[in-house]
Amino acid sequence: MVTIQERPHAELRILATELRRDLELQQANRLSLDLTRGKPAPDQLDLSRDLDTAVDTYIGEDGVDARNYGTLRGVIEARKLGAQLMGVDPERVFTIGNSSLFLMYMVAATAYNQGLWGDDRRWTNRKKIKVLTPVPGYDRHFTICESLNVEMVNVAMTEFGPDMERVLELTASDASIKGIWCVPKYSNPTGCIYSDATVAAMAELPNSAAADDFVVFWDNAYAMHDFEFPAARLANLYSHAERMGTEDHVALFASTSKITYASGGLGFFAGSERVLATLERALSIMLIGPDKISQLRHARFLNGRVEQHMAQHAKLLRPKFELVNDVLERELGGLGIATWTKPRGGYFVSMDVLPGTANRIVALAQATGLTLTPAGATFPYGRDPQDQNIRIAPTFATLADLKVAMHVLVQCVKLVCIEQEIAAT
Repeated sequence: MVTIQERPHAELRILATELRRDLELQQANRLSLDLTRGKPAPDQLDLSRDLDTAVDTYIGEDGVDARNYGTLRGVIEARKLGAQLMGVDPERVFTIGNSSLFLMYMVAATAYNQGLWGDDRRWTNRKKIKVLTPVPGYDRHFTICESLNVEMVNVAMTEFGPDMERVLELTASDASIKGIWCVPKYSNPTGCIYSDATVAAMAELPNSAAADDFVVFWDNAYAMHDFEFPAARLANLYSHAERMGTEDHVALFASTSKITYASGGLGFFAGSERVLATLERALSIMLIGPDKISQLRHARFLNGRVEQHMAQHAKLLRPKFELVNDVLERELGGLGIATWTKPRGGYFVSMDVLPGTANRIVALAQATGLTLTPAGATFPYGRDPQDQNIRIAPTFATLADLKVAMHVLVQCVKLVCIEQEIAAT
């Protein structure tokens, strides 16, 4: 395959005319395609239909009546489920709410306003507060920081996780840097898995950081979302932290939002007893007890069969990701205008196009009938300095719609990049 840059302009102009004609035909079809967010498709939700009949008694294994008040940290069965998802002991788990996003905000806001450790350490002791954000990354993490007026400092992602040399340099020299956001397995959007060395370095980070109230936010949203089994391995952050004495400074999150029902799942937090006690005191002002009936039904539906259940998800998702990769390889491979990830699990594919073209590609796709995540959304404040990253979310679309959507996307990528190449000379 000859790259776009190597082709004569006369050939590129002919190709651009053909691409415009094709996109006009697609636009005439009045398409309404959407690859914006990583939502489970209806057939994935149907895998959990038996969830609604999973509770035949409301009394938990420790005698707790799930219909009544109390048990703020969650029923033991649900805490065991969360422990399995995060690789910790059930005693380290707090189960509350239906999403991990609520818990992430809760932990960040508590660290900000009152501290997580029951002493005088809190982020507001400093006028300027910063958090490291690996990029491309997850826009919801950025939103939490913006809501708390926390400045975000970008760190490049590699195939092994964040650039730890840069992370160590920044955190050791700047006490205003209070934490780092991580999606360690099938990272959003690149799909990478943090290496053993990266996980160990993350666990050690609070010891070397200049800030004594540093927090590693470990959002393992896709811990169980493998496409192949046996599942890919991720090193255990909490075990490393215990050995290094930093367990008070790691905050682990997970949920069943993409495992069962996105609107009716369970959120999990794991941390040291010191941090759990702080959060329990804060939550006790707002709540008398969580939805323990939902906790019981999830625990009874999933405990002992999580991998079996996730293999059913994989059977539905794997063909979609294979389709995305096949189209990208066939249509863009070797053209010198795009690179992309090929994740072994998770919910996203990350594509980098030529610098300066991502916004135009997304806008052209929108005009053609394909809605994508806004260009720049994978960077804090919506500003991708190179204007080149596009996140693809294949999960919600049907295979038929995904095939059309990917055709539109690659045509837009080719047209915009060819136009830029022609204009540059």
